[in-house]
Amino acid sequence: MTPDLPDQLLTLLAALHAGDAALPGPDEKAIAAARERNGQLTKPPGALGRLEELAIWYAGWRGAGQPVLERPQVIVFAANHGVAARGVSAFPAAVTAQMVANFRAGGAAVNQLARAFGARMDVHALQLDRPTADFTTAPAMDEAAFLDALRTGWLAVDPGADLLVVGEMGIGNTTSAAALAAALFGGEVRDWVGRGTGVDDAGLALKTQVVAEGLERHRDRLGEPLEVLRCLGGRELAAMVGAILRARMERIPVILDGYICTAAAAVLEKAAPGALDHCVAGHLSAEAAHGRMLEALGKAPLLSLDLRLGEGSGAALAIGVLKGAVACHSGMATFAEAGVASG
Repeated sequence: MTPDLPDQLLTLLAALHAGDAALPGPDEKAIAAARERNGQLTKPPGALGRLEELAIWYAGWRGAGQPVLERPQVIVFAANHGVAARGVSAFPAAVTAQMVANFRAGGAAVNQLARAFGARMDVHALQLDRPTADFTTAPAMDEAAFLDALRTGWLAVDPGADLLVVGEMGIGNTTSAAALAAALFGGEVRDWVGRGTGVDDAGLALKTQVVAEGLERHRDRLGEPLEVLRCLGGRELAAMVGAILRARMERIPVILDGYICTAAAAVLEKAAPGALDHCVAGHLSAEAAHGRMLEALGKAPLLSLDLRLGEGSGAALAIGVLKGAVACHSGMATFAEAGVASG
């Protein structure tokens, strides 16, 4: 049975399918006010580097020339993948449910990072007892499952949040991410496939073969980004897309996590160029193809620490960078306020 979708999401999906989605943009008056303020702060021009443009970007999406960042939300979506049965991961599928329990108990890395930066954290497990189909033999999700996952992500976002981080957990999902990347960006399949949870050379070769099989199986549907996600993705990837789309409609800035999150988000950019303008890349993952994907999307990462955990952990860590940027922009004195000569 097809799930009941919020009217706004239903309209957006139809527009994305048609290639004519009209998405809200940033507040240009707020951007102008933030730029003006930035030029009056007690520092040499450009002395805070990327922090200055980051604060102005945030101001535009929050509609305030002197914004605050007080209510970040981190959401972790978890799901299981039928393609994991092909042996593409170094861990069994049972680990997904075990890690969900760990998230809910507060014991994972992302819990610590969310707590450190004052973020609310939510966990959504999507039918862990029902893995997606093996995408080498069938679409990963039928239409109802796909829409239900998008709906879960959409409804998971707190409209009162002023920043969003989305993360994931799902054994086998780097294989889905690689398939998405290859379908969306083209090129050699092997260039998009990495070691994920730490597979050996034989495992890497198997992952590459599996991704190639999936692309061949669904070759007739690879021209439509949302169909790429339905056929090759997973419930948690679709949920992340739903959440990122909701954030855009609420003008909530988003910090993207690593390879899997970025692959999911890329679906929106391919469906509607500019759809990720409200997003920044939190970090550069150790997964080899992540940098290639970020370059294709025009996103320069805030951090590069060889992280490859997923969970939203790298993006959660980058909350601190964005908080620092906003604190400096909104809290520093201007030359006039401080009685300092501006030269």
